Amino acid sequence: MKQLEVKILGQSYLLGCPEGGEARMLLAVERVDGAMCAIRDAGRIKARDRIAVLAALNLAFDQSTPPATEPGAEAPGDQQAALAAIVARLDEALGDDGRLL
Repeated sequence: MKQLEVKILGQSYLLGCPEGGEARMLLAVERVDGAMCAIRDAGRIKARDRIAVLAALNLAFDQSTPPATEPGAEAPGDQQAALAAIVARLDEALGDDGRLL
């Protein structure tokens, strides 16, 4: 197994990666870092754990959302409204202390 040193949200991580999977791992790191940086740069959320949870939700939501061309798919505005509702519920559940547990 190969090890890759990467940075996500400015913090270094040493990740294990199967041989031949380096490009896929780097693409995944790029997506996670981009999602986390976008949330951080929006300025509303400062705690790393909350940023990580929201980024994970956003990425999972993007993966589970049917393409707009499929019958019954949500329109982009509906997706944004659903995501905003998820974020609001998460903020309510986490409260002001920024702790997950």
